[in-house]
Amino acid sequence: MGMTGERRRRLWRRAVIVWAVVVVVAGGLTLWVQDSTEPQGPYVWERTDPDETPDLPPCPTPEGVGAVLCAYAETD
Repeated sequence: MGMTGERRRRLWRRAVIVWAVVVVVAGGLTLWVQDSTEPQGPYVWERTDPDETPDLPPCPTPEGVGAVLCAYAETD
């Protein structure tokens, strides 16, 4: 009373097709939901003056070092 080889292959083929459809639908839903949470435009560029220095605290520089690279992060 076992399954025949052809019937087993059809069952696996259907399972793979169902799995692929679920993956495609879930991916599409993910992109759709992700896009709907983005703020709506219009998007504009903000112009800044490259010669204007931002108000940042001084970068700590150890003695005897020629150059230091500082990174600042803005938190709300």
